[in-house]
Amino acid sequence: MTRALSSLMILIGVVLIVRTVSLGGGALAVGIIFGVLFMAAGAARLFMELRR
Repeated sequence: MTRALSSLMILIGVVLIVRTVSLGGGALAVGIIFGVLFMAAGAARLFMELRR
């Protein structure tokens, strides 16, 4: 379950970034920042789960 939610968080991050860029957002747009944070949190959760 943790792997699925972590993968979903990474996917949500990618979608946020793609959507923000497609709407013309800049490098410091809120969607890009949240997308990167979602991807980092999902990757960290996945990394910690796989190391266990």
